[in-house]
Amino acid sequence: MSRAVYLHVGAPKTGTTYVQDRLARNAESLARHGVHFPSRSRFVDADLFHFQAALDLLGQDWGGPPGHAEGAWEAMLRRVRRSSGTVVISHEILAPATRDTVCQVMRALEDSEVHVIYSARDLARQLPAAWQESVKQGRKWSFARFLDRVEHGNPWFARAFDLPRVLETWGTQLPPERVHVVTVPHRGPDTPPDLLWHRFCEVLGVDPAWAPLDTDRENRSLGTAETQVVRRLNRRMGRSARREAEFDHLVLEHLAQGHLADRGSPPVRLPPTAYDWVEERTERWLEWLTGSGVDVVGDLDDLRPRRPAPDAPWHDPDRVPPKLVLGAALDALEGMTREAARRPDPDRALAARLRHQARRLRER
Repeated sequence: MSRAVYLHVGAPKTGTTYVQDRLARNAESLARHGVHFPSRSRFVDADLFHFQAALDLLGQDWGGPPGHAEGAWEAMLRRVRRSSGTVVISHEILAPATRDTVCQVMRALEDSEVHVIYSARDLARQLPAAWQESVKQGRKWSFARFLDRVEHGNPWFARAFDLPRVLETWGTQLPPERVHVVTVPHRGPDTPPDLLWHRFCEVLGVDPAWAPLDTDRENRSLGTAETQVVRRLNRRMGRSARREAEFDHLVLEHLAQGHLADRGSPPVRLPPTAYDWVEERTERWLEWLTGSGVDVVGDLDDLRPRRPAPDAPWHDPDRVPPKLVLGAALDALEGMTREAARRPDPDRALAARLRHQARRLRER
């Protein structure tokens, strides 16, 4: 059986949600052309299955009830072994995996031609997006603290973004031509909206026409005021960076994505003082890429940060005017109040069912 397995291991905040959802929406169409995006069953979203498989592989268990990921990696492998052609496994939490974990994956897939895909974005866009995402996921740190940890420390996001480190680990047993870097294009008036998807298809050898359904799913950005509201809410509620399922839908999906995204407060941008070290790090990564022999799909200039104009204002996301924070907080309160009003009261629903049963009994 001829089979190629493409491991899309990240990085976070590089359009991974968009790519995963487009693969899932077009799974049946792609399968007719021999390209498979495995799912556990038709009742479980494919992206959840890939998330759980990645968690199980990494020995982690968060984002759901205890044990929710147990056995998911072996279930993924069973589906891979039943497939021929091209199989795609995708989740960004795989990026900072250890060498031992990578060796485990390669042994499990030794009967397949394994490729690794890493999507990369310039740090000037990626770091603000990553800080917002970490806050939505429950972190309480300031933007300044986050940037300091990325520059001088070793947090999860920094390991996941470290392009040479990730590719040296994941590519340790692979020829360089089977390690693929897809660059995320800068947005511009002439940039096709699905350019990232076309680049991903080029790596897979997929005709984009095989996946005609686009996706409207995206992680929309928060502005400075909205991020501060969620960060302060995390503090007040004692939210954990490990995530708690009971809060995820309300805070992460309903509040952050539904009511606070794209409100119009100043966007989170890299501070002017950070560009020097970001550019220096980028040039080292580009030098590594040029000499590595890995397959690059896209333009390396996509990975170079673009400095704003010298007179462009910068709004410190850690020092947001109270009026802006209050406005965002009131919008959040309104959204949560309306959501609470839409949700049925369990006691009220039970009483209604009892009244209905009593009425049916009286009518007999």
